[in-house]
Amino acid sequence: MHPIKKLATTGLAWLFIAILCVGLDRYAKLWMLSNLNLYESLPVTSFFNLTLAFNTGAAFSFLHSASGWQNILFGGLAFAVSVAIIVWLSRISVKDRLTSMGLSFILGGAIGNAWDRIQYGYVIDFLDFHWGDWHFAIFNTADSAICLGAFLLLLQWAIEAWGKKNSSK
Repeated sequence: MHPIKKLATTGLAWLFIAILCVGLDRYAKLWMLSNLNLYESLPVTSFFNLTLAFNTGAAFSFLHSASGWQNILFGGLAFAVSVAIIVWLSRISVKDRLTSMGLSFILGGAIGNAWDRIQYGYVIDFLDFHWGDWHFAIFNTADSAICLGAFLLLLQWAIEAWGKKNSSK
């Protein structure tokens, strides 16, 4: 089979989602860097601000105070996850929509945050949700893509589990 035809029959056909995620993430982060100073907030609603923050750690600033080795760890992890996702996508059918979309969102998010770590040594965060004076951890569009991808994978798993449970009755 021709390589292009083979690509169109596997989950790799969904890679455009990852490309869109990376593009949106880069655009948003570059806009933030151009328009906000570090820790400057731009109120959008009564519960949401755009606030520029730099995160040298992982989710919720885990390991943010480490000496820099965490960038190598998280960069290596993002690379390994990205390779694993591409291999996984190449082995599933294009018709496996939820899994393909979920993996593509995770891939796009992983690449978006890895790009920051390589270019800057930290991840650019800017989505700041709050309730009064309480603020949720500031995050970014790449983090959102990873969470959406994980949700889609869990949804696929739940649908399959529910289908197996009902078919065994």
